[in-house]
Amino acid sequence: MSDGALSQAEIDALLGGAGGGAAAAPKNAASGGAGDISALKDCLNGTLDAQSSNVSAMTGSEVKFGALSLSSSTRDAFLAELPDTVTSVKIDFTSGFPGEHIFLMSEDTAKAIASLMNKEENPALDEMAMSVIGEVISQMTGTEITALTNKTGNKSIASASPEAANVAKATAPLPSDTFVTAEYDLFLGAGTHKIWEIFGTQTASGIAAAIRAASAPPPQSPTQGMGGVGGGAMGGMGAGGFGGVFTQTPGVQPVQFPGLTPALSQREQGNIGLLMDVFMEMTVELGRTRKLIKEILSMGEGTIIELDKLAGEPVDILVNHVPIAKGEVVVIDENFGVRVTEIVSPAERMGDIG
Repeated sequence: MSDGALSQAEIDALLGGAGGGAAAAPKNAASGGAGDISALKDCLNGTLDAQSSNVSAMTGSEVKFGALSLSSSTRDAFLAELPDTVTSVKIDFTSGFPGEHIFLMSEDTAKAIASLMNKEENPALDEMAMSVIGEVISQMTGTEITALTNKTGNKSIASASPEAANVAKATAPLPSDTFVTAEYDLFLGAGTHKIWEIFGTQTASGIAAAIRAASAPPPQSPTQGMGGVGGGAMGGMGAGGFGGVFTQTPGVQPVQFPGLTPALSQREQGNIGLLMDVFMEMTVELGRTRKLIKEILSMGEGTIIELDKLAGEPVDILVNHVPIAKGEVVVIDENFGVRVTEIVSPAERMGDIG
């Protein structure tokens, strides 16, 4: 006996306009609840080669993004497809098309990415792993922003710093209402994985509308229409005819010389700006040594460990375990510090990464 309250399925059916009491499908085509968002799908598909190349360079391994599928979904319907625990990276758009923007992946996918980035087997999904995964997602978002800027002409598109966490799927930061999901096949090393990209409905619809508006042909003015007629039908008339009526004055613009000082392109500025708030681990290494396990177990208070560096030799400065500079130890008040004395060349840094 019903108490008069509508079930969730009945509410979905009413909102979706379903007739005859049929329940609305939880997932709709790309032209469903969020409006016609096929333009967004085309734009994302156009970035797949660049995404594959960029992530391959970051991980040092072959990575390929397969063709994506785009759909509209509700929170409950989408959660039913996810594993119990997921790694989420919240990286909302803050301007241009402001709104919710999240990436989700399984724990296995997160570990596979962290393993390639940190060069270690079966890594723990700790703060360091979340940092490198957030860095990968930030790079992916930067690639998308560059493509969207080129497609729409909107140069104000920007995103927040990534917030990565490994959480139970019920606490994933998904939008509360209907949203748009892009599902990617990710070929990572020898395994195949999936990554989901979530757009808030307003953001997805705004992006799709801007792409369509930018690609639409400009409206033709009446003068332009007459010019076309005059050039054809009146073209055979002599100078004394009506040819002069349709003569157009050529446009004249002042010459613009390029600047003499080099400047970053809009794309380079946008990509660098995305990374400014990313946290990196900086380490100062005094020296290293190798010991047998029995020597390590015999260590106690007062044991002196001889390092592979001479007294006064510069110490190494590393970022995410990659040497970037050398320096000398200084004392600032009661704290130790390092004064940078030498920057490692880009060629040496690339050699260390490889």
